[in-house]
Amino acid sequence: MPDVRAPSVPTDEHARLAVDTFRMLADPTRLKVLWILLQGEAHVSALCQHTGASAPAVSQHLAKLRLAGLVSSRREGTFVYYSAASAHVRRLLTEALSHAEHVGGEVTGADPHTYDA
Repeated sequence: MPDVRAPSVPTDEHARLAVDTFRMLADPTRLKVLWILLQGEAHVSALCQHTGASAPAVSQHLAKLRLAGLVSSRREGTFVYYSAASAHVRRLLTEALSHAEHVGGEVTGADPHTYDA
């Protein structure tokens, strides 16, 4: 008879936190903003330029990402600079973007292996 062991199951709290993170990443603009911030800190106008989103939209997304603990900020003069609060999210985004290119059937211009950079 094979040895049947119960699989390791996340706690309710860990599952809830993971779902909350996925919920925050379930928006294309937020995902793009967070990916940009994983490359280095940026201010709202730079994020607007790179994402094509308006300043109010980027600001709202940044507020949600900050509340979720995925983004931090610092003030320098009149500018507020944002950065990714956790490098753990890099692996999650890298895999999600690589998977998107795999199932999308066409390359979007970026080699998914470069997402590791």
